[in-house]
Amino acid sequence: MSPTSPLRIGPHLASTPVVLAPMAGITNQAFRTLCRQFGPGGIYVSEMVTSRALVERNPESLRLVRHGPGETPRSVQLYGVDPATIGAAVRLLVEEDLTDHVDLNFGCPVAKVTRKGGGAALPWKAHLFTRVVRAAVQAARPSGVPVTIKMRMGIDADHLTYLDAGRAAQDEGVAAVALHGRTAEQYYGGQANWDGIAHLVQELDVPVLGNGDIFDAEDALAMFARTGCAGVVVGRGCLGRPWLFADLAAALAGRPERTRPSLREVGAVLGRHADLLVEHFDDELKAMRDLRKHMAWYFKGYPVGSTLRQRFALVETRAQLDDLLAEAGDAPYPGAPAEGSRGRTVGAKRVALPEHWLISRDLTTTDSTLLRQAELSVSGG
Repeated sequence: MSPTSPLRIGPHLASTPVVLAPMAGITNQAFRTLCRQFGPGGIYVSEMVTSRALVERNPESLRLVRHGPGETPRSVQLYGVDPATIGAAVRLLVEEDLTDHVDLNFGCPVAKVTRKGGGAALPWKAHLFTRVVRAAVQAARPSGVPVTIKMRMGIDADHLTYLDAGRAAQDEGVAAVALHGRTAEQYYGGQANWDGIAHLVQELDVPVLGNGDIFDAEDALAMFARTGCAGVVVGRGCLGRPWLFADLAAALAGRPERTRPSLREVGAVLGRHADLLVEHFDDELKAMRDLRKHMAWYFKGYPVGSTLRQRFALVETRAQLDDLLAEAGDAPYPGAPAEGSRGRTVGAKRVALPEHWLISRDLTTTDSTLLRQAELSVSGG
């Protein structure tokens, strides 16, 4: 396959057309920095931030939108259901020079979000969706900051929204549309529908980014070939494997090299991750506790015994981590056991929705009352 073209998001040109998906509790400044070191040409998006909490200047939300000096462009994902609040959050971000790119979340399938009409449930209410996108684009436009959206195909197979939502977002002036080729009902199970991504590519003039089942560089090449997308969005595939971005950069430039780290080399990356977390949190114990969730992903497929894995999962200090890595020793790259799916793989599940949500694509009085409470239901950022 010939090398792919750079990805343009408004004024920003990514030499490698790859985007790190925002993942709650994962894509903090430390993890973004680590991934960027392996693949400096991509776009790396922050954890999702709730617009209401940001407007109210919640300290945790302000921490989540903090970027390091080497992060360019600075990308922030916002969640919200109220156009006025979304607009206010975007204005805060651009007027205080906290971002270079805003992404809107319309893809979250988590029950606490969808049961209030947010995330993947919101595009079903077509007029509300348009108003939310319009508010963000209008607030960002004076500063020249591009707005993109990330969405799913719909609520379930009987309630698909991706084509209507993609067209509406384009009409409102978004710079790109990312589509996860699953419905909310599919959650993270089964196979992503790449044909749906290809269909959206044909429908829109703005760049369409494909998301779903990119676990190695060959998957990315296959998605480009099959869908004609302008870029790929990588989420679960890079968990415990930030060097995937080096593989993607090589593959999309037409080069054959791939990273096949030994256990000792994995340990060195894990140590670098730990150092970045300590710097990020300025608290060694908090950094090590954050790192614990990554341990099983880093060691996937490697010969690290269950007892030692349990000790890694309880690590409290940087020195203790070094001792455990020394005890783990070295081993060659294990091949297939270290590859493939990781992270959440939960299959189909009933989507939690507001009562009578699917009866109409217009907002009812009851819907409007519920939506006023929706952003309050999403804690943290």
